[in-house]
Amino acid sequence: MTPGLIALAAALAVALVAGLAWQRTNGRMRGVRAVPGMRQTGGMRGRIAAGARQDDAPQDQAAAAGPVLTSAEIGLPLGDRATLVQFSTAFCAPCRATRRILDEVAGMIDGVTHVDIDAESHLDLVRRLDIRRTPTVLVLGPDGRIAKRASGQPRKADVIAAVGELS
Repeated sequence: MTPGLIALAAALAVALVAGLAWQRTNGRMRGVRAVPGMRQTGGMRGRIAAGARQDDAPQDQAAAAGPVLTSAEIGLPLGDRATLVQFSTAFCAPCRATRRILDEVAGMIDGVTHVDIDAESHLDLVRRLDIRRTPTVLVLGPDGRIAKRASGQPRKADVIAAVGELS
């Protein structure tokens, strides 16, 4: 084999692994870690700074550690049970499908509100929450605490499960 073919095979292998890793995490709901600059409440702050994963904490402590968003920051009142916050951009095709999914979930579960935020118009919030791509979905509890987040288009069942975990 020539060195060129070996380099090509190595590049293809790296691209395949990277693509599979991206596909595996795309749209998955995950727990929320502390975000620098966001309001936090006691408990987990020291553990997060020490390198402990929030997922390793007991559920009540994990729920108390996430960042908080207010109704003033998202532009609409928070839902009684949950608020689904979606960060979108104008030319994002998966954002339209995500909007449809979140509207369906909000329509089928009492007390759930869906808020769509234009990421380009709210860059301060995007930076503070470390939003790196659209769509990004945040699941807020009734107090505005971010419980789950997904980057990419989430599955409807995953959104429903994330809302169910808040109860």
